[in-house]
Amino acid sequence: MKKSKSKRARRNFTAEYKQNVVDLVARGEKSVNEISRDLDLSESAVRRWIKLAEHSDKGSLVAHEAESEELRRLRAEIRVLKQEREILVKAAAFVCHEHG
Repeated sequence: MKKSKSKRARRNFTAEYKQNVVDLVARGEKSVNEISRDLDLSESAVRRWIKLAEHSDKGSLVAHEAESEELRRLRAEIRVLKQEREILVKAAAFVCHEHG
């Protein structure tokens, strides 16, 4: 009979923690598999953190998370600006119609 694995609750890690794990891997003293096992992390999560750090402009997860937060903030700001522009266009059309 197969032993069913119970699903573990999702854990959240800080960017600093993730960066420390990536730095451990970069030192090359242990494999990704060993580090994952030692820290009770999934190997896929550690590999994903390594990949994110490699693709960050500054090569760190802390920088990557800061970039992601800035991107979210800028997208929200663009949404507001588009709404404001739409209101101004409608107001201008209304004023031109009233005076024209």
